[in-house]
Amino acid sequence: MKYPSVTLELQMVAGGYPVVIGVDEAGRGCLAGPVIAAAVVFEWGQDMQAARRELKKLVRDSKLLPREVRRKANELIRSHARAFAIGSAEAEEIDSINILQATFAAMNRAVGRVKEQVPDLDMFILVDGNKTIPGIGGMQQAIIDGDAKIFSIAAASIIAKEYRDSLMEKVHVLYPQYNFAKHKGYGTLEHRQAIEKYGLSPVHRLTFQVKST
Repeated sequence: MKYPSVTLELQMVAGGYPVVIGVDEAGRGCLAGPVIAAAVVFEWGQDMQAARRELKKLVRDSKLLPREVRRKANELIRSHARAFAIGSAEAEEIDSINILQATFAAMNRAVGRVKEQVPDLDMFILVDGNKTIPGIGGMQQAIIDGDAKIFSIAAASIIAKEYRDSLMEKVHVLYPQYNFAKHKGYGTLEHRQAIEKYGLSPVHRLTFQVKST
């Protein structure tokens, strides 16, 4: 397994960017529920080396972690991060502006909330994927497979996925017939069969159903 590296963040700090924000999303490909983005900032001074060593044992691409490990990593990231925030775009917004723009909106909200917590001027944003976030001032870099390569992005992926999974477990209580607690809104066979049997719920993305038929 390839471990995410802190090399790029340390290079950014040495290059004059004391605040490096890692950004990732969860739920972009689902048939139901929101798309969730997370933004995370860590301290990079010598006094945080012990915490980084502890974090590096658990921080991976969130898709590779068993749920129990991801929960532990999520708690550890939240306790050691200088700042973190969540941004979301609900199904109605996704249908209105499309999933790409909704993902950007969620990322923009997450980054904006982190900037409120860490008001340093010199920031650099590292984004998972092949596109930077429109509408945000400052320096950015998009990194394909960033959640597998870059420590801050991997940490953001964990926060986003754990937050979204927990949210969909709460949605399950409202609409148990779809079994959101199991598939979290992704287009599994069980989920598609439930849609055929019960129709769509208020949390389903209407445009995704059209594309999937």
